Amino acid sequence: MPVAPAIANRLYTGMVLRNLVREARKRARLTQAALGRRAGVPQSTIARLESGARTPSTDLVERLVRAAGFEIRVRLGEPDPGTASLFHRSLGRTPAERLADAARAARFVLRGRRRIEDRERG
Repeated sequence: MPVAPAIANRLYTGMVLRNLVREARKRARLTQAALGRRAGVPQSTIARLESGARTPSTDLVERLVRAAGFEIRVRLGEPDPGTASLFHRSLGRTPAERLADAARAARFVLRGRRRIEDRERG
C-alpha cells in the first residue's frame, strides 16, 4: 500500500535531519555520549534520533550539529531528482522487495570492493 505524500515527506525530512546529526557526529569523531555532553542532551536522545525512533526538531538538530563543531548552511538550488523519487518509490514497495533491493546493492558494493582490493594487491 503506497504511503500518503504528506507522510512520505515527513519521513524523508526526518531521515535528512537524522543523517545531518549522525554525519556531524562522525566527522567530529564523537560518540553519542560525548556529543550529548557537549550539547547538554542525554545520549539516549541522540540514539533515538539516529535510529529513527524520534523525529528531531530543527532546533535540536542545529544544537547538536553546532556541538559537533559544524554549522548547517542552506542554499537554494536545482532539485536532485534521484534522491526523493527513490525514497518515495521505496515506500510503495513491500518489505520483501526493499530487502531484495538492499541485498542486490550489498552484493554490488562487495564486488566493487573486491575489485579494488585485487588491484591494490596486484
